[in-house]
Amino acid sequence: MIKVTFPDGAVREYAKGTTGTTVVEGISKSLAKKTVAMRWNGVLSDLADPLEGDGTLQFVLRDDEAALELIRHDAAHVLAEAVQELWPGTQVTIGPVIENGFYYDFHRETPFTEDELREIEAKMAEIVDRGAVFTKEVWDREEAKKVFAAKGEHFKVELIDAIPEDQDVKIYKQGQWFDLCRGPHMRSTKDVGKAFKLTKVAGAYWRGDSNNPVLSRIYGTAWASKEQLDQYLHMIEEAEKRDHRKIGQEMDLYHFQPEAQGSVFWHPNGYVMYNQMETYIRRRLNGAGYREIKTPQLLDNKLWEKSGHWGKFRENMFVVPDETPTTEGDQPEISPDANFLALKPMNCPAHVQVFNQGIKSYRDLPLRLAEFGCCHRNEAHGALHGLMRVRQMTQDDAHIFCRTDQIQSETEAFCSLLDSVYEDMGFTEVKILLATRPDVRAGEDAVWDLAEKSLGDALRATGRDFEIAEGEGAFYGPKLEFHLKDAIGRSWQCGTLQLDFVMPERLDASYIAEDGSRQRPVMLHRAILGSLERFIGILIENYAGRMPLWLAPTQVVVATIVSDADGYAQEVVHQLAARGIRAELDTRNESISYKVREHSVGRVPFIYVVGRREAEEKTVAIRQLGSQGQTVKPLHEAIETLASDVTPPDLKRKISLAAE
Repeated sequence: MIKVTFPDGAVREYAKGTTGTTVVEGISKSLAKKTVAMRWNGVLSDLADPLEGDGTLQFVLRDDEAALELIRHDAAHVLAEAVQELWPGTQVTIGPVIENGFYYDFHRETPFTEDELREIEAKMAEIVDRGAVFTKEVWDREEAKKVFAAKGEHFKVELIDAIPEDQDVKIYKQGQWFDLCRGPHMRSTKDVGKAFKLTKVAGAYWRGDSNNPVLSRIYGTAWASKEQLDQYLHMIEEAEKRDHRKIGQEMDLYHFQPEAQGSVFWHPNGYVMYNQMETYIRRRLNGAGYREIKTPQLLDNKLWEKSGHWGKFRENMFVVPDETPTTEGDQPEISPDANFLALKPMNCPAHVQVFNQGIKSYRDLPLRLAEFGCCHRNEAHGALHGLMRVRQMTQDDAHIFCRTDQIQSETEAFCSLLDSVYEDMGFTEVKILLATRPDVRAGEDAVWDLAEKSLGDALRATGRDFEIAEGEGAFYGPKLEFHLKDAIGRSWQCGTLQLDFVMPERLDASYIAEDGSRQRPVMLHRAILGSLERFIGILIENYAGRMPLWLAPTQVVVATIVSDADGYAQEVVHQLAARGIRAELDTRNESISYKVREHSVGRVPFIYVVGRREAEEKTVAIRQLGSQGQTVKPLHEAIETLASDVTPPDLKRKISLAAE
C-alpha cells in the first residue's frame, strides 16, 4: 500500500499502481467529471498515470489556470491530426505551447494559406467531438524510428535521435492517430473544447537553422471558455488598432530604414515626446537624490571580460578591432593580438569605473549614479519590432552603491519612486516578480543565498505582494521585475531592481568602513522605464496615440475658417507659446472640416477654430479630440485653463504643495 496526501492534509492509503483516475472517481463522481490531470509530487501528470509510491496528489480541474497549458498542448495535437487527415503525406514536426496559444510546424510541398485555416478549424472541431482518449505508450527507440520512417515522418526520426539515451521514447495516441510527445495530456480530445481559433500562417526553418528546410507554421490560440476566447480576440483586435508602428506613422513620430536596422529616426513630433519623457524622469531622479553621469560608448573588451559580460553577452555586442593608426592615407593595421572595442550593451561596468575614482567612505553611501545611457545590442533582424525591440536604445539607467544595511531602505525608496512614476504615466496595476538564480550564473551559491534573502526581505518589508520566478534572475544576481498592465489588459515588464554582490568584487569596487576596513559595496542595478524607446511605444499603444496632454507633441492647433482670421490666429499661437503651450498654426486654404479631420488623425488634443467672429470677439471655438461638439471661450480663459492642464504631473504636485 502507498500513502497519498491531499492538499487539505488528509492522508489515504491505496494499492501501489492505482491511477489518478481511480482515486478521483473514488472520491467524487462530480469531481472526476471536472478533473483533467493531476499534480503528483508537484509534477503535472496524466490522470491515468499509476501512483508508484508515497506522495502528494492535487487534482487539476479544467477551469483551473494550470489546465490552460494542457488545453493548448492538446489543441496542437488536434491541429496536427486535422492537417494530416485533410492532406495525407504532410509531415508534422514540433508543436509547442506559447504565450496565449500554440503553434505546429508542418512540412509539405505547398505552404499553407490563410484561407485554409477555416477548413482546418472545422476538422479540429470534428476531432474534438469524437472524444478520442489520450493514451501514453513507451516504445522501443529503434522500433519507433522504423514506424515513423515507414510513415515518411523523417523529422520525427531526427527528433527521436535527439532524445537522450536515458529518457523514454513516449508516444501519445488519440484514436488511430499518434505523435511523439513528452506529455502530459488531458483525458480526451473532448477536453480541448471549442474555444480555439487558428490565427495565422508563417514560415519557419526546421530547428531555426536557415540551412534546414522551410516549414509551414500554423499559429492558434485556445482557451477554457468561449468568453475567454472572445475577450482575447477583442484584445488582439484592439492591439492591432493601437499598433504603435501604425500610429507612429499617422502622428509622424519616427521611422526606421534598412541602412540603420533597429535604430530610430526620431521626427520632430516624436522627439518632442522623447524629450518630455527624458526631462520628466530626470526631474524625478534629481529629486530622489541621483547624480547624473555620462560614460563612453566604446569600452575595451578587457573590461567586459573582467565584468563577465564578454562571456555571457559577446554575441549580442557590436565589436570592432582596436586598429593601430598608420601614416595618413594608409589603411589602419590590425595586430593579430589586437584588443577589441565594444559598443556598450549596458552601463553597469562603466558606472563602477566612476565609483572607483577616489576613495569612498561609508559616509558616501548610498551613492546613486544615473545615466541616460545609449546602449547597443545586436538583436537578430527577425526579432526587431518597431520601438519595442531595437538595436539602439536609451535607458533610464542607474546604479546604487550602498552598504548591506541600506538594501532595505534603498529598495523601499525605489519601489515608492517607481509606483509614483507609473501612476503619473497612467498605470496603476503593477505585478512584482522576484526572479531567482539562473542555471548559468556568476558567483558562489553562498553569495546567491545572501543576495536572494536580502532582496526578498527588503521587498517583504515594503508590504508589497510578489511572486517567485524561479531561475529568471540576472547572471550576477536576483532581481525584481515590475510588470505593468495597460488599457487592454496586456502585461509589460519595464522596471527592474537587481541586487549584485558579484560585479563589485569582479571590478574591485570598495569603500572604507567605519572601522577602517576595506569593504565591498552592494550594487543595485535599477531602471523604471527600461528603455525610453520601448516605454514610449507602450504609452502610444496604451493611449491609442491620444497621449496625456503634457506628452502630446502638438498640444493645440489654431485653425482658421477664413483668411481674414489669419492675423488673429497668429496672435493666438504667440500667446499660447508664451505660456509654454506647444501650438501650431493652420491657415491653409482648406475647409475647416478637412483640417479638423486631418489633425484628429494626427491625435492633436485640441483644435482652436477661429473665424471673423472669433477675431472680433477675441474668443476661440474649442474642439477636443474625441468630442463631437465644440465650446466657445474667451481667449484668455482658454489659455489659462490649458496652461494648467499641460503641466506635467510631477510639477503639478509641486505647484499644489506650494499653494498649500
